[in-house]
Amino acid sequence: MAKIVTAHQPAYLPWLGFFHKVALADEFVILDDVQFEKNSFINRNKIKTTNGPIWLTIPVRMVGHTRKTITEIEINNDVDWRSKHWKSIYFNYKKAPYFDTYSDFFEDFYRRDWTCLYDAIEHTLLFLLDLLGIKTVIRRQSELQINSRKQQLILDICDKVGSKIFVFGALGKDYADKEFFNKAAVKVVFQDYNHPSYPQLWGQFEPYLSVVDLMFNVEKQKLLDTIMHDNITREELKAEVLT
Repeated sequence: MAKIVTAHQPAYLPWLGFFHKVALADEFVILDDVQFEKNSFINRNKIKTTNGPIWLTIPVRMVGHTRKTITEIEINNDVDWRSKHWKSIYFNYKKAPYFDTYSDFFEDFYRRDWTCLYDAIEHTLLFLLDLLGIKTVIRRQSELQINSRKQQLILDICDKVGSKIFVFGALGKDYADKEFFNKAAVKVVFQDYNHPSYPQLWGQFEPYLSVVDLMFNVEKQKLLDTIMHDNITREELKAEVLT
């Protein structure tokens, strides 16, 4: 049976498309051994408020960050980000229908002392994947001991996990060299995510928010179905690629 693999940097409370991409794959490799990207979604994401979306950002120590991998990035706890994030989530979602279902997890998370950015992100990410019922095998790049970069990194990941199908995000179309992968007999596909709508607090629907917005507004049994709505599934992708 053909195996699909995908990879992505760790992300703080990711958007819905992140989880669709993971759900498309048999194995998902967390790119924890690559350089930290400033102003990316690695350490921040958005939630909805009465005044529109706001960013929740985990502050990090930027000194020498260009020489560090994501696992080496430390949180700047001189900033009281944990209290700020918890208050932002609490006051903006406390009246959401399913806030109480998950409030204990988030309250506990923001009470803990986090030093390493990756540890904080992994803790929430594994909770979210389990909650959504996504059964994809999760691997870390550092555990695979792959130190290559860019497209060679992707090719080495495919070789290491024994896959000939790799899923890029939509932006992969701008930089992925399909001929490079064709020579290695690796089929590349590009995610094309159709963002679903769902009940939200306050007025007009706002897409591209953190998954927490979906969690607080939609019952647990419908979360993954909502994420996958009107989007290709793993089984459909395999059938499409192999025909």
